[in-house]
Amino acid sequence: MNELLIIVLSGLSGIILGTLFFAGLWWTMRKGLASPRPALWFLGSMLCRTGIALAGFYFVGSGSWKRLLASLLGFIIARFIVVRLTRLHVSPTESPPEDKHANHA
Repeated sequence: MNELLIIVLSGLSGIILGTLFFAGLWWTMRKGLASPRPALWFLGSMLCRTGIALAGFYFVGSGSWKRLLASLLGFIIARFIVVRLTRLHVSPTESPPEDKHANHA
C-alpha cells in the first residue's frame, strides 16, 4: 500500500509540474505577444519553465522509473487540462472571426 501511495503522489506531483509548465506557457504567450521585446519573454520563460520541470522530475523520480513514469503521466494529463481550460470559447451560433487574407489560398 505504501508503494501505491508514493506512485499516486508522484502522479499528483506531475500534474502540478505540468500545470505550472503549461499555464506558464499560456501566460508567456499572452504577455510576449503584446510586448515590444517578445524574445526576452519567450527565452526567459522557456528556461524557467524547463528548469522547474526538470528539477521536479529529478526530485520526484529519485531513481525510480515507476515514480518518474507516474509523474510524466501526470504532466501529460495536466497538458490536456490546461489546454481545455485556456481554449477560446466560440458559441455554436457565433462564427469565428475571419481573416480577410485567408481566402486567397
